[in-house]
Amino acid sequence: MELIEFLQQTQQEIREEMASRTAEPGESMPFAELIFTEIVTKHMSEIGMTFEPMICNYTATVSNAKLRLSGYALSDEADQLDLYVSLYDNQDELVNLPDSETTKAAEQCLRFLKMCIEGKLSSKMDSSHEAYEFVFTLEHSYAELNQIRIYVLTDSKVKTKQFKSRAIQDKTIRLEVMDIERLFNHWQEGKPRDELEVNFEDLSGSSLPCIWIKDDLAEYDCALTAIPGEALRFLYEKYGQRILEANVRSFLSQTGKVNKGIRDTLRDQPERFMAYNNGIVIIADDIRLTAANDNTGILGIAWLKGMQIVNGGQTTASLFFTKKNNPSIDLKKIRVPAKIIILKDVDSAQEELLIADISRYANSQNAVKQSDLSANKPYHVQLEKLANSTYCPDGISRWFYERAAGSYKVMLEREGKTPAGIKRLKELIPNSRRITKTDLAKVLCAWEKMPYSVSLGGQKNFIMFMEKLLSHGVDEDIKLPNTNEYKHIIAKIILFNTVQKNVRQKFPAFQANITAYTISVTAMLIGNNIDLDLIWKNQRVSNHLTQKIILWAEEVNKYLQQSANGKMISEWSKKQECWSILSKKTYSVITEKDILEIKS
Repeated sequence: MELIEFLQQTQQEIREEMASRTAEPGESMPFAELIFTEIVTKHMSEIGMTFEPMICNYTATVSNAKLRLSGYALSDEADQLDLYVSLYDNQDELVNLPDSETTKAAEQCLRFLKMCIEGKLSSKMDSSHEAYEFVFTLEHSYAELNQIRIYVLTDSKVKTKQFKSRAIQDKTIRLEVMDIERLFNHWQEGKPRDELEVNFEDLSGSSLPCIWIKDDLAEYDCALTAIPGEALRFLYEKYGQRILEANVRSFLSQTGKVNKGIRDTLRDQPERFMAYNNGIVIIADDIRLTAANDNTGILGIAWLKGMQIVNGGQTTASLFFTKKNNPSIDLKKIRVPAKIIILKDVDSAQEELLIADISRYANSQNAVKQSDLSANKPYHVQLEKLANSTYCPDGISRWFYERAAGSYKVMLEREGKTPAGIKRLKELIPNSRRITKTDLAKVLCAWEKMPYSVSLGGQKNFIMFMEKLLSHGVDEDIKLPNTNEYKHIIAKIILFNTVQKNVRQKFPAFQANITAYTISVTAMLIGNNIDLDLIWKNQRVSNHLTQKIILWAEEVNKYLQQSANGKMISEWSKKQECWSILSKKTYSVITEKDILEIKS
C-alpha cells in the first residue's frame, strides 16, 4: 500500500464512522476533526505511544489569545500527560502543511495548558462543558506531573516531526507531530519501534564493547554489553514511553520497593550499581557492529534500529527521574548490564509470540501478571476462532475479534488484496463490528455490574477482567465460550454500543461513566429478561428496550451528580462505593407489559 492509498483509506474510515453515527434519527452530525482525533489517538494508545485517550473539543479566545484542545490522555499514576490538537484537512490527495501551521497549533495548545495551571480558565468555563473537569484537575495537579507532551495530529504531510521543547513553571513540554506519513509508517509496518534509531558512537562517544553471539539457525542473534547510564537516561528523555512500547508495563513510580532501591543505589552507592542491578533486556530489528575503540580487537555496538526495552523499563525510567530530582548525580559513572536480542525476519505473528515470551521470562524485578501478556490466552484465541467462523443471521457478514492489535487491517489487506476487494470486505466486516480486547472487557465488566472497573479506563479494566476470568484457576481451567455464548457476547456488545450512542447524544460530559453505569443498572434490573438471542438475530436492540434504557441513563446521570457530593464524577465513578450507592437507588419501574415488549 502506498501513502496516498493509506490517506484515502483513512478518510474513508472517517466518513464511514460519521455516517454510522448519524444513521439514527435525532443524531447530530459529528465533528469530523474529532473523529479523526479519536481514530489516531486510539491507534497511538494501542501501540503504547500514549495512554487512554479522552476526546474533547475546546476552542476559545481568552485575553486575545486563541486556545485549542482536541483531547488528552493521563497515565494511570497521573504523573504523565499528553495533550492533542488536531489539524484536519479532509483531503484525498496529499497536502504539505507548513511547519508554521503545526507550530501555531502547538502554541495554541500550550496557551491552553498555561492558562489552566495559572487558574485563569476554570472560572471562565461552563461546568457542564466536557473539558471542564480536565481543566479543573490540571489546575490542581500540575505539580505532580513528571512528563508532558503535546501532539499535533494532522492528515497532511509535514516536514518537521519534532519541535524544540518548551518550559512552563520549570516543567519541560515536549512537542511532536503525528502526520499522515508518520501514521502510515506505524500502520504499514505494524511495528512502531521501526522509527527508533540509536547511534551509540554519537551518544556515548564510542561504540559499546560487546560479546557477539551469532546463530544462523536461530530466530535471533544476541549481544551482551553494558550501556552507560547517561545514554539510557537520554534515550528515555528523548523517546519516553515509546522506547518501552514492547515492555509489558509502564514505569510504576519511584515509591515501589524495587524502584526505590534503584534510586537509593544511584544516589548513595553508584559504584555498586552494576553489581546490584540485574540489567536490562533489549530487542532490536537491526544492528551495526564495528571494532571497539579500546584497541582490544573485540566488536562494539555502533548502532541499533528499532531498539525496545522489554525488561528494565523500571531501571531506565528510574535513571531519568532520579537524575531529574537529584541533578548532582553523575550517571556517566553508571553502567547497566544489557542483553540485546536482534530479531530476524520471521512471520509477524511468530515475532509477536517471541517478544511476548521474552517479556514474560525476562521480567522478574516486579511481578508480571498473566493479564499483561494475555493476547495468546486460550480464551482470546477461542473468541478469535468463533468470530472468524460464526456468520451473522444474513449468512454473509460477521464480526471481527482483534485479538492482536492491527490484525483487522492485516485481514483486510490479505483477504481483500485490491482496493475494490478491501471495500467489499469492509462492507461485510465493517470497522463498527471490530472488537478489541479492551472493548470486550469494558462490555462484559459493565454487564457483570462492575462499572467502577470500567471507569478506570481500558487498560486497568482489562487487567481486572482477566483477573476475574482467572480467579477460579489457571488458563486451562477457564471454560472456553462456545458458539451460542459467543453470540450472547456480541448481543451484549450491540446493547452496549446502543447505550453509548444514545448517551453521546444526550450528555455533554462523563459519557463513558454514564454508559458503564447504565449497562450495569440494566443488567441488575432486567438482565435475566433480555433476550440476547433476539438481539443477535436482529443485530439490533428493540426500540422499546432502547427507550427504557435511555430513561435509566437519565436517572444514572442524576444519581452520579448527587452522590459525587462535589467530587469529580470521573474519579468518583472509579470507586466501588459509587456503584454500591447507585445500585440501591430507585429506578423507573418495569411492568409486565415492558417485559413482554422487551422479549418480543
